[in-house]
Amino acid sequence: MNRVMQVCRLDFWINPVFDEMIQANPQLALQVLPRQGDDERTLAALRQAHAYHVSAAKDELPWHWFAGQALIEQCPALLCVSSGGAGFDTVDVAACSRAGIAVMNQAGANAHSVAEHTFGLLLAVVKRIVESHNTLRHATGFSREDLMGEEIHGRTLGLIGLGEIGRRVATIARGFGLEVLAYDPHLRDEQVQAQGAQPVTLAELLRRSDFVSLHCPLDASTRHLMGAEQFAAMKRGAVFLSTARGGIHDEAALYVALKNGHLSGAGLDVWACEPPPQDAPLMSLPNVVATFHTAGVTHGGRRNVARSSAAQIAALLRGERPSHLLNPEAWGLISERVGRVVGV
Repeated sequence: MNRVMQVCRLDFWINPVFDEMIQANPQLALQVLPRQGDDERTLAALRQAHAYHVSAAKDELPWHWFAGQALIEQCPALLCVSSGGAGFDTVDVAACSRAGIAVMNQAGANAHSVAEHTFGLLLAVVKRIVESHNTLRHATGFSREDLMGEEIHGRTLGLIGLGEIGRRVATIARGFGLEVLAYDPHLRDEQVQAQGAQPVTLAELLRRSDFVSLHCPLDASTRHLMGAEQFAAMKRGAVFLSTARGGIHDEAALYVALKNGHLSGAGLDVWACEPPPQDAPLMSLPNVVATFHTAGVTHGGRRNVARSSAAQIAALLRGERPSHLLNPEAWGLISERVGRVVGV
């Protein structure tokens, strides 16, 4: 490859290792473009780009910079779109496939951070840590028994999704002495068992689990996967957790299940609108522990995501198949387009 390939990203914060890796490669040229204030400049650069690294945070990215049909049509040189996380809500994968554009995510890069956060939420809810903190700071005349939590040892954790993050949660769960159930329609029973989990149907998982934790992607098949019917099917007094994506659980239905006492608590890192408004119904409940989609936003997690992103872009622009290709069905067309440009 003799020509220099153009890599573009918008001016969101990213761990410096991304820029360092791209700039250290003599075959790649990096442009950091304004996401607001100079759309003409940004679009002009994207029209010449071979790679576009896009934020995975849908509520932080202006819609016209989503990697969808409208933008793709204006970027004839584009060979790959790299999502800055495991999620890819800002990318129209089908449109990219039709255009012969590779789509990569960074699955697993921040999985340890998200798994750790899952247990942070679980313990915060079950041990009533936030309630205790607020009571100590603002109230008087209470006893320790007024803030009594629960013990999780020997109870049952149900995982919906057993991918990179779900597998790590299962490993941590065994250290806490939890029985682990898992529902993942994409895995065979023996694959689930190899991760130390018992394969079950979704109905059985909801019926048996003391704690239900979401670890599946958001797509047409999982939107509102957890709704009123599913929350009603959970054990009375169970706890619901999600570090997956907003939209997989129905927030209104969850509020009802918590408000009427059927569920004892929820730990939520993801929301339909991020951040959720302070007057959102779920935010009014003392048994909800809320975070701002920060499970994977750690220094280590962000560093790993940046490194993975830069490495996959470089590989694709060398003509190699990236390790986390989201549209493998389009690889024939993608590799043909890449080959014509880079000469491999």
